[in-house]
Amino acid sequence: MNAPAIQVALLSHTNAGKTTLARTLLRQDIGAVMDRAHVTETAESHVLLRTEAGDELVLWDTPGFGDSVRLARRLEQSGRPIGWFLSQVWDRFADRPFWCSQQAMRAARDAADVVLYVANATEDPDAAGYVAPELRILEWLGKPALVLLNQLGTRADATREADIARRWQRMLEAAGVPGPRRVLPFDAFARCWLQEHTLLQALGECLAVEQQQPFARLRAAWAARDEQVLQQSAIVIARQMSTVAADAERVGEVTLADKARGLLRGGGELDAAEASAQRALLERLDAAVRAGTAELVALHGLTGGASEEILSTLGRQFATERATDADRVGLIGGIVTGALSGLAADLAAGGLTFGAGAVLGGLAGALGARKLTQLYNAERGIRGSTVRWSDEFLASRIEAAIVRYLAVAHYGRGRGEFRTGEPDPRWQQVAAQVVSSRPAVVAELLARLRAGPADAAARSMHELVWQALETLYPEAAARFASSREGSTDA
Repeated sequence: MNAPAIQVALLSHTNAGKTTLARTLLRQDIGAVMDRAHVTETAESHVLLRTEAGDELVLWDTPGFGDSVRLARRLEQSGRPIGWFLSQVWDRFADRPFWCSQQAMRAARDAADVVLYVANATEDPDAAGYVAPELRILEWLGKPALVLLNQLGTRADATREADIARRWQRMLEAAGVPGPRRVLPFDAFARCWLQEHTLLQALGECLAVEQQQPFARLRAAWAARDEQVLQQSAIVIARQMSTVAADAERVGEVTLADKARGLLRGGGELDAAEASAQRALLERLDAAVRAGTAELVALHGLTGGASEEILSTLGRQFATERATDADRVGLIGGIVTGALSGLAADLAAGGLTFGAGAVLGGLAGALGARKLTQLYNAERGIRGSTVRWSDEFLASRIEAAIVRYLAVAHYGRGRGEFRTGEPDPRWQQVAAQVVSSRPAVVAELLARLRAGPADAAARSMHELVWQALETLYPEAAARFASSREGSTDA
């Protein structure tokens, strides 16, 4: 027989981001997200995860607390006759949103195993007048509670974040909220999926002994799903980069007449052809980045794609492999070797035909050098010029790919369609640190990108991306690794 579902209730002051958090955790759109109060009017339950054994983790999204003082008072009085009449009869018809809030709190008290209280981290908990009565509501519920600090942003200062957490922790203890209680930084708008495993660990610490085994299976299933997404993300990035690494644009051979015209005009004919090839490469790079980003976005349960903001940061570094110019070499060879052989012929003739001998010798030398150069190019399999991305550029794109992945991994679904903006400086620093600290992995990745297939390069890409995540969130990475091992054992 399956164990009862583990129930988690989301509570907060109105318009604090509960539904946004629910969408982010569920990785699908539910409810309505608007910048106004009382968007959610009734409690709604959603299955966060279900295992093959039938274990379920259920999330309840509840109406936000509006008039917290009145709600706390009404709940505390509901056990008395007059309080029951006001809450069950009067409020139902006189103030329906207020009545819905009371009903949601009763449902949470009856069914929830753990309460997640979403707090606005931009507000001082000591100064916000609604905090104290809402903590009284948590006390009335009598459930283990976790406070999630929302709206921190990706660029939150660690010292400030820790200070906010300490203040909330003091308030929780002073309010007498029962059972396990902990404050976690968890931004519904900009969390990283890896941080969810710290949240799951904290949830597990709040559950009863008989719930530990089914919850362990849920955590393992959650980790297995995330690991699959991480591996698929590495494959997507490697394939996109492999396409770029293999991309090349041929520049056709320039005719002798074009070269002559180019020399007269200052040598611009070949440059124009190469510039056109570079533009073609850049357009294909743009398309590859957009397609790869769209795949990453879909893998993470989001919609949207890359925008000009991220593509505008791309550098343009090209390497051109040129066939040796047979005409130019022939000309130089004619001037040097041909002139010398002509001079030798003139000397043999007593110098009487010096001019003619030099000209004829020059032509012979030019034709000989040109033929040798053509044979050399044929041996190398080169005709004309080939423009491709340089190794230095590909190395820089590894850092850019890690940053792009982190941008997707931190995007909360409640923010709407994925949009690229200015990346967090920490991501860029970590990406640079990871790449510079693992030269052997980077060298192996570049070699595999050039040689293919892309799936072989994905292993190295996975290692670099994971190192970036582990650097940013060491505690969450340890929790994830532990849960992942549990899923492997299962």
